[in-house]
Amino acid sequence: MSMPSESVPFSELLRQPVETADRLSRARAVRLRRRDAPDLVLMSADRAAAEGEVVDLTARLLASVVHRDPTLVREALPTVLPWVRFLPPDDVEQMASEFVVTVEAAAAVGNTAAVSQLLTEWRHTAEIHADPDLHRVLAEPSSDDFGPVARPTGE
Repeated sequence: MSMPSESVPFSELLRQPVETADRLSRARAVRLRRRDAPDLVLMSADRAAAEGEVVDLTARLLASVVHRDPTLVREALPTVLPWVRFLPPDDVEQMASEFVVTVEAAAAVGNTAAVSQLLTEWRHTAEIHADPDLHRVLAEPSSDDFGPVARPTGE
């Protein structure tokens, strides 16, 4: 989701609720900046429903295409997410598989948080592979290391 084009302090919503809400006539959404908490986004319910419908349709379409040609996502990932190029080939295969399953499940429950988490985790894995020094430090045994971690089993 791209960022809203309007951004105002949260206090403006409290002081001028009608004027702040009227900003939605000029912007897709309004970002409400908060000092001691994550920002909020204000948008119309119709817009949120429409965007949710697009996400759901896109996820279902992607899942359908992948069921017909499982290699499609794996081949497209480096174009869409350039950092994927730092992952070893087996990891790209695993990421593509996890991505499709997660997107499909997230669409079914109407919550994309799991997709965002998955992308964050794989991006951090790519960052480690991109930095030879970091990869070496994290891959070599250490005196205060508890040993290798077993790969999680697939569900």
